[in-house]
Amino acid sequence: MADTHTELIDLRGRLVLPGLTDAHCHFAQFARTCAQIDARQSSKTRVLQMVAERASITPPGEWMNGHGWNQTDWDGEFPTAAELDMVAPEHAVFLTARSLHMAWVNSLALRRARVDSDSADPPGGRIGRDASGKPSGCLFETAIDLVSTVMPEPTVTELAAMMVAAQRAAWRVGLTGLHDYDRRNSFQALQQLRSEGKLGLRVVKNIPVELLHETLALGLRGGLGDDWLRIGGIKVFMDGALGPRTASMIAPYENESGNSGIVVTDKEELLECASRASANGLAMTVHAIGDRANHDALDVFT
Repeated sequence: MADTHTELIDLRGRLVLPGLTDAHCHFAQFARTCAQIDARQSSKTRVLQMVAERASITPPGEWMNGHGWNQTDWDGEFPTAAELDMVAPEHAVFLTARSLHMAWVNSLALRRARVDSDSADPPGGRIGRDASGKPSGCLFETAIDLVSTVMPEPTVTELAAMMVAAQRAAWRVGLTGLHDYDRRNSFQALQQLRSEGKLGLRVVKNIPVELLHETLALGLRGGLGDDWLRIGGIKVFMDGALGPRTASMIAPYENESGNSGIVVTDKEELLECASRASANGLAMTVHAIGDRANHDALDVFT
């Protein structure tokens, strides 16, 4: 099929595959974690050691972030603020779980967020507590925002620079495209990379359901954009995840008779949002993990 205008590349027998697309990615989160504490360790002791090492080279009072821990890799018990306090008493520590549905924080981070024994659980979330009712150091679902919203955010330019490095990590595993579910700052950084000719991934940008009203008011529709960056659908959470035991289940979790997970969005609300979105050219992307959450989602879409 080649002619005089065809570029020929001799791969010497190597395998060629089409570029892969990650259909569910938090790219801004990934870009930031590349520069943070890597908590994807099989030992909690090792994570605490890494926190201590980072504290030794970080000015007191600053935030230290990390990602990737999973208590099921350890002893199955949720970690505590006291454990982080022992290795980093002068730093605010915020470590997201691998699922991104739970965070492990220390006492200074809780104090800065003004989370204490009197703090109420936010809608769609739960503050982990010890036997006395004091926050234990684990935050579930929307309770994560109690701390994350008081943390300093990188500028759009700083985040774009992190994404450039993160792109190289994506390319190394064969990714050439992704569906991104992070927020406004992620979209702004992606737009900056696109305008500068530095965006090397084809990105479908999804919009959180909390911004559905604004999205409809602007007249945005799915597919708006170009081959490199375009609008996708509306993202909604029905429940949490299995790791933190917040996925919405029909029966309670084993050994937790009072816990059937967290309902973040009920099916009546999902029906209302999906109807408004689809009537205006926007698809829905639905997070549903537990069996109850999936039943509710199927009830709506059938």
